[in-house]
Amino acid sequence: MKNPASNIVPFVSVDHMMSLVVHVGIERFLVELAGYIEEDFHRWPVFDKTPRVASHSSSGVIELMPTSDGKLYGFKYVNGHPLNRHNGRQTVTAFGVLADVGSGYPMLLAEMTILTALRTAAMSAVAARHLAPAGASCMAIIGNGAQSEFQAMAFKALLGISELRLFDIDAPASRRCAANLRAHGFDVTICRSSQEAIETAQVITTVTADKQHATILTDNMVGAGVHINAVGGDCPGKTELHRDILMRSDIFVEYPPQTRIEGEIQQLAPDYPVTELWQVISGAAVGRRDERQITVFDSVGFAIEDFSALRYVRDRIRSTDFYDRLDLLADPDEPRDLFGMLLRHEGTRPAAKPNVPL
Repeated sequence: MKNPASNIVPFVSVDHMMSLVVHVGIERFLVELAGYIEEDFHRWPVFDKTPRVASHSSSGVIELMPTSDGKLYGFKYVNGHPLNRHNGRQTVTAFGVLADVGSGYPMLLAEMTILTALRTAAMSAVAARHLAPAGASCMAIIGNGAQSEFQAMAFKALLGISELRLFDIDAPASRRCAANLRAHGFDVTICRSSQEAIETAQVITTVTADKQHATILTDNMVGAGVHINAVGGDCPGKTELHRDILMRSDIFVEYPPQTRIEGEIQQLAPDYPVTELWQVISGAAVGRRDERQITVFDSVGFAIEDFSALRYVRDRIRSTDFYDRLDLLADPDEPRDLFGMLLRHEGTRPAAKPNVPL
């Protein structure tokens, strides 16, 4: 018998996503989301894996990020347009879909601008749990845009980071970030340079957005024993770390074929040795070995992380009203009579209403 709601897809809007995060609590949301990511990284080999499909232009990039575990299929649409901030728009926006592999029917449509910020931060903290120095309490955040507070909250929730040192070439961005984070119990210092920001930090997060080769950290700035969380950039021709830092670090990545195109390691030889993070999480490889080791998480974001985030949201919205019931799929009584469904609607259609121009 046909499910009468089989044409209805739960839709989590921006407003609903914010309500869900507030309802759960930001730190708890990040911790639970990190748990879903770790769970999926433990079963990494079962997933379809491919570098994201990217359309690059002089102003930015639009990407599709698909994956499947054989039972569920997920993809994310995401853009990265650094110049958007100059006209009041987000540099990154996204939405995603989770679908049933058996029927091909979508099971969830969700905004992923906010969710991507949360999953990026959760992924950074998951990596740092395996790579950062034990007992790290101070983090430098270089680049204080839209992602910076999420990174700080995730490191607080998962690693206990309590002291932050901020730097951005746009001083108002640092002041905004500091004001937002002091309300969450952080000891925050706004610094005058990247060098000053990293002086006492055990964890260094770079999260800048300009679409160009840049040297946010030079080799002489980075001492032994730190963990570098390289989050910003992520496209061909965009880097943040000087090549010499990479040459004396142990580098950990999500999916090498994608990271070698978009990450910091695009500066290195195509066969330069790196360690896949899923191997560390599953115990098949070693993360941090000693207190003097420099570790780099060359984060570019991968589809499995978005799959985990969509899976978490789908589970979390059950028994709540934090979603709309979206009439997304044509579902005629007789599957082959799609045209008849249209004809029957002709006699029942409502009068057209004026709409707001797109």
